[in-house]
Amino acid sequence: MRLVPILIALVVSGLIYAFVFERDRLNAHLGRDQPGAATGEDAATASEDESTGSAQDAVGITRVVAIRSLAREVDSNVTLRGRTEANRIVELRAETSGLVISEPLRKGAFVDAGQMLCRLDPAAREATLAEARARLTEARARVPEAESRVTEAQAQVEEAEINANAANNLVQEGFASQTRVAATRAALSSAQAALQSARSGLDAASAGIESARAAVAAAEKEIERLTIRAPFPGVLETDTAEIGSLLQPGALCATVLQLDPLKIVGFVSELQVARVEPGAATTARTASGHLVEGTVSFLSRAADDTTRTFRVEIEVPNPDLTLRDGETAEIMISAEGKAAHLLPQSALTLNDEGTLGLRMVDKESRAQFVPVSILRDTPQGVWLTGLPDQTDVIVIGQEYVTDGVPVEPSYQELGQ
Repeated sequence: MRLVPILIALVVSGLIYAFVFERDRLNAHLGRDQPGAATGEDAATASEDESTGSAQDAVGITRVVAIRSLAREVDSNVTLRGRTEANRIVELRAETSGLVISEPLRKGAFVDAGQMLCRLDPAAREATLAEARARLTEARARVPEAESRVTEAQAQVEEAEINANAANNLVQEGFASQTRVAATRAALSSAQAALQSARSGLDAASAGIESARAAVAAAEKEIERLTIRAPFPGVLETDTAEIGSLLQPGALCATVLQLDPLKIVGFVSELQVARVEPGAATTARTASGHLVEGTVSFLSRAADDTTRTFRVEIEVPNPDLTLRDGETAEIMISAEGKAAHLLPQSALTLNDEGTLGLRMVDKESRAQFVPVSILRDTPQGVWLTGLPDQTDVIVIGQEYVTDGVPVEPSYQELGQ
C-alpha cells in the first residue's frame, strides 16, 4: 500500500526537475528553437509596432476618435443637504414663584395663541393688589385738601401784600410808624412761606398718587404672571407643569413649537453661494419621502468659521403639520441655467500645468486643449462649460496628442 505513493512522488519529482533544470533541452526537443519561431515577447513587440504603425501614417497624422457636440441649456440647480427646523421654538418659564393649580396638558397637544398652559396659586397677591388700590384712593383724596391749602395760602399772601403796601403809604404821609411797616412785611413773608409749604404738600400728594399707581401696576403684573399662556399657535413638545408642583422663577412650564410655516436649513459652499438668491424657488425632499416646495427666505452674509459655508433658510408651508422638526432633507435651489456640453467623463484630461480640460479638433484638424469646468455629474456623463457652442471633442486618443499635432478624426455618436 505504501509503494504507490512513493512511485507518485518520484514521478512528480522527475517532472519538476525536467521543467526547471532541463528546460532548454525540453524546448529543443519540442521544436521551439526552430528558425522562424517567435517567442511571446517578440509577438507582443510585433503587435505593438503594428498598432503604432496603424495609428500614424507616413506624414505623422495621428488617428483619433471624436464626437461632434452641441451646447444645450442646462437648469443648474444648486443641490444641498439640510434638515427641517421649527419656524419658532420657545421654552415658557415662570416669572414668579407659586404652586401650579391648573391641569397639565400633554405633549403633542395643539395650542392656540393666548391659551393658558400653566396657572399658579395667587396666594396673598390679590390682597396686595387690593391694598395698593386702597392707597391709590387715599392718595387721590389728599389732592383736594392740598389744593385748598394752596388756595388759602395764596389768599393770605395777597392780603399781606395789600397790608404792606398800605403801611408804606401811611409811613410816607406820616400817619404810621416804621414798626407797623416791619410788621406787615413780616406777615407777607410768613404768608409766602405758607404758600410754598402748601405747594410742596400738593406736589407730595401728586407723588403719592404716582407711587400708589406704580404699586397697583406691580401688583397687577404679579397676578398676570401667575398665568403662563402660549405666545403663538403651535404644538406642545413637552408636558406642561404638573398640578401641585412648585415653580420658581425660571422653572420650565412647557415647550411650544411652531411648525407652520416650517424652515429647511442647509449650508451652501463659497463656490456656489453666488448662484443662490433670496426668493429663489426651491424643492426639497425629506427622508420620510415628502416633497415640498418653498422659497429662499434667508441667505447668510457671513461664512461659518469652521466649514466656510453659508447658512440658507427655506420657508415651506406645513398646514397639516406632516413635516417634523429635525428631518434630513435634500434641497434643490433653482439657479440661472447655463449652456453646457454632455460628454463622457473619460474624455477629460490634464495639460502640463495640471488644468482640467478636453482636447478638441480645430478647423485645421489639429489638436487643441481647452480648459473646462464641471457643472454637474450624471450617470450619462458630465455637463461641462467653457467650450464653444459647437465643437469636435476627442474622446479616444486625447492622451497621445498635444496642442498643434495634426489629427485625423473618425466621428462616433455619443453613447457608442
